[in-house]
Amino acid sequence: MGSVHLAYTFFSRKFHCRDPAVNVAMQSGAPRISADTSMWRAWTGFNASHSLGAMLFGLVYLQLALAHSALLAHGSYFALLGAALLVAYAVLAWRYWFRVPLVGITLALGAYIVGLLLLG
Repeated sequence: MGSVHLAYTFFSRKFHCRDPAVNVAMQSGAPRISADTSMWRAWTGFNASHSLGAMLFGLVYLQLALAHSALLAHGSYFALLGAALLVAYAVLAWRYWFRVPLVGITLALGAYIVGLLLLG
């Protein structure tokens, strides 16, 4: 999901607003925190960094599961940390995003829990 999100960020118009005037306003408006960027550049950066974080999570936890499964077994710090992050993503998806990410993250959380149960 993170890779698709990154591709959508840079190589599609999927994150553009349906109202072109909003895109123009975002490209010309700066956030109060800094005049060194525009809301559009910040939006693009938020989407890209979010994608990279999701990809990093997936790659790190895949490596842990394949090569260091003992670190995930028996309710360890890493197991709880991964579950907490997926729950946080699920809450964000439910509250702020849309159906596709919510379904994907919920499925990932379910698979993660099943994986932990199989390790334990």
